[in-house]
Amino acid sequence: MEPNTATPTEHAAAAVQAPAGGALPTRFFGYETRHKLLAFASLILLLMFFSFASPAFAQMENILGILQATAVNGVLGVASTFVIITGGIDLSVGTLMTFCAVMCGVFLTDWHLPMWTGVLAAIGTGALSGAISGSLIAKLKLPPFIATLGMMWLLKGLSLIVSGVKPIYFNDTENFYMISQASLIGYVVPSVPVPNGVLILFVIAVGAAFALNRTLLGRYTYVLGGNEEAVRVSGVNVVLWKTGIYCLCGSICGVAGLIIASRLNSAQPALGQGYELEAIAACVIGGTSLSGGTGSILGTIIGAFIMSVLTNGLRIMSVAQEWQTVATGVIIILAVYADILRRQRA
Repeated sequence: MEPNTATPTEHAAAAVQAPAGGALPTRFFGYETRHKLLAFASLILLLMFFSFASPAFAQMENILGILQATAVNGVLGVASTFVIITGGIDLSVGTLMTFCAVMCGVFLTDWHLPMWTGVLAAIGTGALSGAISGSLIAKLKLPPFIATLGMMWLLKGLSLIVSGVKPIYFNDTENFYMISQASLIGYVVPSVPVPNGVLILFVIAVGAAFALNRTLLGRYTYVLGGNEEAVRVSGVNVVLWKTGIYCLCGSICGVAGLIIASRLNSAQPALGQGYELEAIAACVIGGTSLSGGTGSILGTIIGAFIMSVLTNGLRIMSVAQEWQTVATGVIIILAVYADILRRQRA
């Protein structure tokens, strides 16, 4: 009998990889697939309902507005998906997005540096902030809720301080608006003027899906949410991997900051709080379990579109803002309850 020479890291990676190679019925007809199909069917039903309820809903201008709104929430949702799959939570993604936009404004408007430096500043600021959150959680053992709640308020304060409590405009930065508002697809196919912000969302989504399903980072993301203690006992550096996951989450928030700053042509320091709830809602509606270990990027994207379509449709039907909020809350509760039922049956 040959001795087992595999390293602890290989053992952990194999433990995560094994489910991915499971039987076809489990992969194609399991809970996650059914949940995504149900979410997609719900999205289609919402589109059909609002199209019949109001002719204005299906107009191209309104559809483009939905896509623009989904670009920001979808990117934040993708960032949150990584963290939630590990069994954590990040309440700072909204204010981090704003702080990244503010730092981009400082580089471009205040310091008059080239546009590429502002892009790097936004993404780098996000990565650094995410790494700090990850270190607080993984190294200092702070609960994710408390650590990211503190970061949320810290980043909100820093945004106001750095900006001088006033918006930073990008009027003097040539072509900055093109990051989100121009249409590369429309340049190639004029009849399909999809904004660049949406294109960025799908590029981020494809890259994140690849990372979750085809890389060691993705395998550890799932296994940390499934059984973190087993990973630690196997000899894997949990602190390093968890910090890296939060760092990745932060860098994606930096991209969201660029999208919203380009869309508004300004960095609004008071903006951001509340976006984290919509990002978490998109994840949960898409099937990501708040208890960790389960989730997908595709589900999150579908969830983000459901949130945007619902909000837009209710607004077009002249439903009061407070009732829009109530409807969103009901959907989140139902999605979480569905996840609880799934775990009880598992």
